[in-house]
Amino acid sequence: MPLPLSPAERTFLEENLTADPAHLVLQAKKWPQLDVPKLAQQIRARQKAKSKIPSWASNLDLLFPANLSVEQSSSQLTAAYKAGLVSGETLVDLTGGFGVDAYHFARHFRHVTYVEQQEELARIVAFNFTQLEVKNITVEATEAETFLRSLEHPVDVLFLDPARRGQSQERVHLLQDCEPDVIGLLPLLFQKSKAVLLKTAPMLDIDLALQKLNHVAQVWVIAVQNECKEVLYLLKPDAVGAPQITAVHLRPEKEEEPLTFTKEEEENAQVTFSEPQRYLYEPNTALLKAGAYKWLSERYRVHKLNRNSHLYTSSELVEAFPGRIFVITSNPKANVKELQQLLPQKKANITVRNYPLTVAQLREKIKLKEGGEDYLFATTDLHNKPILLLCKKVIS
Repeated sequence: MPLPLSPAERTFLEENLTADPAHLVLQAKKWPQLDVPKLAQQIRARQKAKSKIPSWASNLDLLFPANLSVEQSSSQLTAAYKAGLVSGETLVDLTGGFGVDAYHFARHFRHVTYVEQQEELARIVAFNFTQLEVKNITVEATEAETFLRSLEHPVDVLFLDPARRGQSQERVHLLQDCEPDVIGLLPLLFQKSKAVLLKTAPMLDIDLALQKLNHVAQVWVIAVQNECKEVLYLLKPDAVGAPQITAVHLRPEKEEEPLTFTKEEEENAQVTFSEPQRYLYEPNTALLKAGAYKWLSERYRVHKLNRNSHLYTSSELVEAFPGRIFVITSNPKANVKELQQLLPQKKANITVRNYPLTVAQLREKIKLKEGGEDYLFATTDLHNKPILLLCKKVIS
C-alpha cells in the first residue's frame, strides 16, 4: 500500500473502523476507486489492536501491517513497563516487529536502532515513527545476526523478542526453536552489548530457561489483567548466582506493587497448611508463573490448602494479598440438588485447582451455567480429598 493514505482512503477508514472487514470486501464494488481488500486489512488489524495498542489503533496517521505482526506485538502497558527496566545511551531492538517496544525504549534511551528482517514491515514502521515524530530511532531492514556482526561498537542494551512460529507457522516455545536462536547467539550478544533483555513465551518454563541461558541477573514475569503475557530475562556477562524473580501485575487503572523473591527464598520459606477457614486467596497469574508458592504463605501469613493446589486461606482478612480474595460461604458436595438449592439461578464462576475434573466436566456434572456473583472453587484439601468451596468475592 502506498504511503501515506490518500484522503479518500483515510475517509474510508474513518467511516468503517467498526465495520466487518469481510463484509466490506464483499461490497468492494461500491468503492471502485479504492483497494478495499487492503483497506479492510487495515481495519481488521486496528480492531485487533484496539485493546492492546489503543493509542495507535485510533491514530489514522499510522499504517498497520499483516495481522500476525499485530498479534505478536507487545501491548502499550507491557512495552511501557519493560522500557523502564533498562537504561543507558544506546539500545538495539534486534526483533523490531511492529515497533511498539522500540517506540517506548526511545523514551528512555538517547538512541534506539530498530532491526527487522521483513522489508515491508520495516518500511511501514519507519513511516509510523515519522508520523509519531520520533527522531531518535534508526530503522534497519536486515537480519538480526547480520546486523550484530556488522556492529562496530558495543551498545548498552540489546533487546530480543524471538519469533515463536515454526516454518509451518506452528507455535513453538523452546528458546532453541525460536527465530533467532538466542542460545546459539549468546557469545555474540555478550560481545556486542553490556546487557541483553530477552522476552520469551509465557509458556516457557522459567527453570528450563535459566538452565539454557548464562549469566541471568533478573527475571520479570508480567501479567496484564491477570493473564500472563511476558517473561523477561536480563542477561549480563558478569552476572553470577541465582537471579531475582519479580512478579508484576499490570492493569490499565492500577498497577499492583511488584513482588521480588529468589528461588532460595522460595525453597526455604516456612509454609503452613490448613482446612478452609473464612477467607480464600487465589494469587495473581504472575506469581503463579513465577513459582512463589511457599513464599506467599510465609510473607502474608496465609495457609495453603494443599501442597499442589496453590490456594490459600485465613481466618482474618489479609487485604494486601496479591490476587483475588473471597469469603467462603459454604463447603458443598458435588451434588446437583444441594448446589441448586444454594444457587437458585443455577450459575457460578468455576475455577479448578488440583482437582480430578476439568471445569467443563465439573460444570456438566453439577449442571451449573457460567456467570453470576458466586464463585465455586474445586480443589484438594490438606488430606488430599477433593472439595468444593462456594465463595463471594471480597470487594476492598
